[in-house]
Amino acid sequence: MKDGVNGVALGVFVFFFLAVTVMGFLAARWRKAENDSLDEWGLGGRSFGTWVTWFLLGGDLYTAYTFVAVPAAIYAAGAAGFFAVPYTILVYPLIFTFLPRLWSVSHKHGYVTTSDFVRGRFGSKGLSLAVAVTGILATMPYIALQLVGIQAVLDVMGVGGGENTNWFVKDLPLLIAFGVLAAYTYSSGLRAPALIAFVKDTLIYIVIAVAIIYIPIKLGGFDDIFAKAGEAFSQTNPATGKPRGALAPAEPGQWTYATLALGSALALFMYPHSITATLSSRSREVIRRNTTILPLYSLMLGLLALLGFMAIAAGVKVTNGQLAIPQLFEDMFPSWFAGVAFAAIGIGALVPAAIMSIAAANLFTRNIYKDFIRPDATPAQETKVSKLVSLLVKVGALVFVLTMDKTVAINFQLLGGIWILQTFPALVGGLFTRWFHRWALLAGWAVGMVYGTFAAYGVASPTQKHFGGSSKEIPGIGEIGYIGLTAFVLNVVVAVVLTFVLKAAKAPDGIDETKPEDYTADAGDPGVQVELPPATAGASH
Repeated sequence: MKDGVNGVALGVFVFFFLAVTVMGFLAARWRKAENDSLDEWGLGGRSFGTWVTWFLLGGDLYTAYTFVAVPAAIYAAGAAGFFAVPYTILVYPLIFTFLPRLWSVSHKHGYVTTSDFVRGRFGSKGLSLAVAVTGILATMPYIALQLVGIQAVLDVMGVGGGENTNWFVKDLPLLIAFGVLAAYTYSSGLRAPALIAFVKDTLIYIVIAVAIIYIPIKLGGFDDIFAKAGEAFSQTNPATGKPRGALAPAEPGQWTYATLALGSALALFMYPHSITATLSSRSREVIRRNTTILPLYSLMLGLLALLGFMAIAAGVKVTNGQLAIPQLFEDMFPSWFAGVAFAAIGIGALVPAAIMSIAAANLFTRNIYKDFIRPDATPAQETKVSKLVSLLVKVGALVFVLTMDKTVAINFQLLGGIWILQTFPALVGGLFTRWFHRWALLAGWAVGMVYGTFAAYGVASPTQKHFGGSSKEIPGIGEIGYIGLTAFVLNVVVAVVLTFVLKAAKAPDGIDETKPEDYTADAGDPGVQVELPPATAGASH
């Protein structure tokens, strides 16, 4: 790592940071809101077209953490880290089947969150609350990891001093970035990350295109890169007594690889921020188009993952694997272009962090505050509460990053993936059938959450006793697999069995406020109007 501050890289980074800050505040004037409601602040007025939605979803799903962590996983363990590529390929045919249905019924009934839909479909505030709390818990560490991404870039640029520097001076750049993010998110809502996503994705595509050509030329080509990586992975890891990794997953790891890819694909669009970006689009057709063009990001992700091999071949040595790619950029690029790369990562953290905080705030406002604390809240009051909660969520994430070891944030994010997958039966199942009983879904969710949490708690790693990973032996099979997928299977089994039992016992079912035609309605269909909940009747959405 170079000594001192890289002034040129820092200057370029600051330039882009200031540019997106101005854009964030100007976004409040872009498609200016007609009223003060969550539809406007939290969903951008449900007005975004194909390209805005594409950049917003791309900025939402492919985060700074993706930029840093995927190649870092390759750097640390080899091809096992490539699971992120097949899962982002699997996810798009999957969401093509259900996202348009969710958009249609949400447009018809004015739903802002997945919990709104679950409450309306199953007539159960308890099930809705479970989905909302799960979404908030899973989102918090995800926001924290975006701040970890910014911190990794600042560390490599030499900003903030060393480990012995006063904590305030060391963390001041991160505090400034946080303050700016909080301010323009509060002011502009979802319009801010939607506008900034154009800059973020453009920078990322430029950086990866240059890196995938320029770095191999400097390192002697891909033959040399893979040869050096293979040699490095064959060396024994002193902590485990086994080889460090492999260029291709070994047979014992194939179950882990496959179940992690499948489970991650099922979970990705259960996250609140994914749904928030989806519901901001102006028509059902926009969603369908996006599911066909979003795989372009998977191509980018595959190229990005190769940077992990390049970091090994370039001789990058870091104690924290999250610093491997920023350090690779610092070592291989001219300072000015390293600044562009660092800006891509930094802005790549701001966009998803803004969307995630908005999504978590919307869940609290609609499905905790409005459902249980203030049922008569007006649209303006809902928006005010959501703005304040979005600030609190970001403060919580910042405290998490500043006070805890970074591996804790990563472990909780892995746990969040296990948790959020347990909302799949209620959400996706509810989009296609009303057969499941609300109490059975709630019981299945509880079983999946308890099993997933305790199973993850029992996983150890060379550096920690608990929450050391997200894979464990699958009961009854004996293979090592993704805990989230095992918990999901238990969840579904419990929901199916209890539904039979409860229906046989004639247990009272909730009232379904939706109709079959609601799931195929589009914005331009004659007679389609957004139905407002009673407390918001008369307000313009």
